[in-house]
Formats: sequence, C-alpha cells, structure tokens
Amino acid sequence: MNEKPVRVLLAEDQGMMRGALALLLGMEPDIEVVAQVGTGDAIVDAVLTHRPDVALLDIELPGMSGLDAAAELRERAPGCRVLILTTFGRPGYLRRAMDAGAAGFLVKDGPVEELATAVRRVLAGETVVDPGLAAAALSAGPSPLTARERDVLRESAGGATVADIAARLHLSESTVRNHLSSAIGKTSTRNRTEALHEARQRGWL
Repeated sequence: MNEKPVRVLLAEDQGMMRGALALLLGMEPDIEVVAQVGTGDAIVDAVLTHRPDVALLDIELPGMSGLDAAAELRERAPGCRVLILTTFGRPGYLRRAMDAGAAGFLVKDGPVEELATAVRRVLAGETVVDPGLAAAALSAGPSPLTARERDVLRESAGGATVADIAARLHLSESTVRNHLSSAIGKTSTRNRTEALHEARQRGWL
C-alpha cells in the first residue's frame, strides 16, 4: 500500500452521484477524495488549489465540458492524471478524450472496485480504457467533421437561423450554409437538426 494516499478530485454535476462516488472511493484505504466540484469551469481552479494526483471528470458538465477541462489541465497541471468517467460511452468521446490528454476513459455502470483500480493504474502511468468502448472507437473511425463544421452545428441548436449563426461566428451566411450542407452530408442525415443529433450521438460534438 502507498504510504501517502492517492489524492482524487471528483467532477460530477449530479450531487447524489458525486456524493456516492466520494463515499465509495473514500472507503479504499489508499485513496483520499480531496475535492468535489459540480461544474466544468470549477475544475481547473480546484485542481490548482488542491493538487490532486488524479482528476475524475464527467464529460457533460455545466460551464465547460470535462473534455475541454482535460485539455486545459494538460497545459496548466501536467502532473495531474485525468480519468474520464461518463454515462455516455460514445466512440467519438473516447477519441476526443485521448486527444485532450486523458489517461483513462470508463463508463459509470462499472463496479467501484474497477474504478479504484483504474485510479491506481493511471497514477502508475498506465492508460485505462473501457475495452468495449475501445473496440467500438477503432471500428467507428475518426470524426469526419471539420472544426468549423462542428462550430456551425453546435450553434444551430435551439432553432437558430443561418443569420444568427453567421453573426455569432463572424461568418458570411453563404459560408454557414456550405458548412451545414457539408455536415448534413457527412452525417448521412436529411437536415441540420438530424445532423446535430447524429453528431452528438456519435460523440463528435
């Protein structure tokens, strides 16, 4: 057993889930939960304040996604290992997590012993990925969407008009239409609402 416990930060927006995870991990003799946050934009400051060894991050958080926070932690707290823990086992999310520098990716329906083992393994320098998700990600291939197409699709949520999207992204309306048309084609859908849904389901956004 380690002389010093592994210091862990938990980022999870559902209070009950966060509390349960903290309680279960805290029962491990060599793990100490030193910080808990409920929003994505609180992650980096909490890591810099509490200096955890491992940050357990959900993906879909208010304020900033766990993936964006992971990318920022790679720059600002490179000594902190990131383990993504999510409800959504989407192949695209796994690729984006690895690109952001995450050391592990697990779905939440696994046993807590598996999570505790994963915390120890990423701290030891290993990469830990849910095996079923790893296979799915390899077969799915990378996202075909460009960064601009992703931006335009994201902004189209909630019924925004082409003019709205163009104004927000400082693009011409014809450029927005071209990006939307391309995204619809690449997702094999009929319109931008379907394209947005499909891209989210695959973890491309």
